[in-house]
Amino acid sequence: MNRVRILLVALAIMAFISCNTEEDQPNVPTPYELVIPKGLPPMETFIPADNPMTVEGVALGRKLFYDPLLSDDNTQSCASCHKQENGFSDPRPKSIGIDGSVGTRNAMALINLGWNQFGFFWDGRAATLEDLVFQPVTNPIEMNTTWPEVEAKLNASEEYVQLFQKAFNVQRIDSVHVSKAISQFLRTLMSGNSKFDKWYNQQVASLSDQELRGFVLYTTEQADCFHCHGLGGLITDNKYHNNGLDTDFPDSGRAEVTGNQGDVGKFRTPTLRNIELTAPYMHDGRFFTLEEVIEHYSEHILVSPTLDPLMELVGEGGAHLTPDEKADLIAFLKTFTDTDFATNAEFSDPNE
Repeated sequence: MNRVRILLVALAIMAFISCNTEEDQPNVPTPYELVIPKGLPPMETFIPADNPMTVEGVALGRKLFYDPLLSDDNTQSCASCHKQENGFSDPRPKSIGIDGSVGTRNAMALINLGWNQFGFFWDGRAATLEDLVFQPVTNPIEMNTTWPEVEAKLNASEEYVQLFQKAFNVQRIDSVHVSKAISQFLRTLMSGNSKFDKWYNQQVASLSDQELRGFVLYTTEQADCFHCHGLGGLITDNKYHNNGLDTDFPDSGRAEVTGNQGDVGKFRTPTLRNIELTAPYMHDGRFFTLEEVIEHYSEHILVSPTLDPLMELVGEGGAHLTPDEKADLIAFLKTFTDTDFATNAEFSDPNE
């Protein structure tokens, strides 16, 4: 009888310990499997060790990206200036903040950011995606709030408290984990399924005669686009160049970050992916059409002390393309349009 009693007590203790152990086990987020489009490089080495991709983190980041709660008056979200149908860029030359304040630069497209290792924004002032996310919230001409205020609003939401627990095992929401979540979502915004990709990667598409002529212009010193934008992959070198827009610089660009006078007038090269969707163009949104962009590189490159040597390769003042060549080049640039990216439901507002 004593043995039976001892055995029952032991089983009860084991069941109690097992129950408590299960309750005490922290939530384990589900690893997120990135499906990299053909032609783009692996991303694993670019993902910070302290912010691994998870299903819960990406979903939370997507929700936060579209939530105006991150602004002072709850009217403006990240998506207000980064619209999916515009390649996650802003169709306005300069974005407008919550109180009507007009920004100083055009909002860059959020495409394939997960591979960038040369800094973010036009001037590279943010070293990582996580650093990038911190800035618009507190910028006085964007969301114009403080992180303590945002944290207080999020912690007052039972839904967000639960979502952050599932994604990061945190009991209290802070700005670091907000940044991590949005960064995870941004890393999923991959574009690599354009007509060009299907042709270049030897899949199914073919280019028209006009597009092929544009391809030749792009990849030779006739138009000399490939030196800064490359071909295939990201279609940008993500580096900083003075592309001959000005001779004096109301916006000194990269020099604002480095303090180096040799960087005056240099701005980060944007990707040409979805360039058809991301007008207006240049750091200040001065060009509204691709025709204007090509006209600049053809006829209006201005010489200044920091003009990139690559600009000099196209010839004095520009490439001097004929009207037909300009049309051919634009036709080729439009092959970078990825309609799947612009309509992908996994990137859209989860509340719609």
